Amino acid sequence: MPELPEVETVRRGLAPTFEGALITRVDQNRADLRFPFPENFVDRLTGRRLTALSRRSKYLLGDIDSGDVLVMHLGMSGSFRIESGELAEVPGNFTHDRSKDPKHDHVVFHLEPENGTQARILYNDPRRFGFMDLIARPSLAEHPFFRDLGMEPLGNDLSGQTLANLFAGRKSNLKAALLNQKLIAGLGNIYVCEALWRTGLSPERAAGSLVTKSGRPTKKAEALADNIRETLQDAIRAGGSSLRDHTQADGTLGYFQHSFAVYDREGEPCRTPGCGGTIQRLVQSNRSTFHCPDCQT
Repeated sequence: MPELPEVETVRRGLAPTFEGALITRVDQNRADLRFPFPENFVDRLTGRRLTALSRRSKYLLGDIDSGDVLVMHLGMSGSFRIESGELAEVPGNFTHDRSKDPKHDHVVFHLEPENGTQARILYNDPRRFGFMDLIARPSLAEHPFFRDLGMEPLGNDLSGQTLANLFAGRKSNLKAALLNQKLIAGLGNIYVCEALWRTGLSPERAAGSLVTKSGRPTKKAEALADNIRETLQDAIRAGGSSLRDHTQADGTLGYFQHSFAVYDREGEPCRTPGCGGTIQRLVQSNRSTFHCPDCQT
């Protein structure tokens, strides 16, 4: 499943073409993806302008001038590509091609961007675990997709004190607490492993141990907040990860996996200077956790 950096990378790739564009036509090539498309999906978008493209957790949100929000989720294998004339944008240095089999192009947005050119944005999803919906903007926050989501981990709202407030009294382990989408929205397995390694914290440590008796954050809590944000920002700058078949908006795959310090590196030497430990894998809640037991305590 794409994580927050992958979705943010896609948003940034789509925005220059999608934002402000007139949707002149929509090709909906099947009745459903993971869920059925909303009623009158094509008619509600045709002739409308997408005014802004944002992200909430792992959802892409396209504000339509009708007052609806086009909600898009990539699922496991969903991806977008942008075509303008005979050209398909492929910026960056990446290693793996996406599936371009037209039978998996389930939705095609025909656009007239603000500069007057013609473009198409195609949604391709071989496994069809992604989905799209249209939700009225005033009711978005209370929709079942969003009403229980926690805070966003990018930006200054995430701090040591925020973590202390979220983790106070919690006996669950740090890995589980950080993956709890009701606490922090968008954090996934890969980047939690990386942030915990950067901070020198064991994934098995109790989340409540980062809070003092007075409710203040420990120094490790302050460092963890900084490292979560920096890990995500590093991944966004690198274009996300290219694990499995996730692709960016232009059809390419990111390359942040080459910079992973612990994820999927079982048996390799720890990269912490002077550590000398070995990366180990353990299973928590049916997910693989990679960590160094020597320097993560």
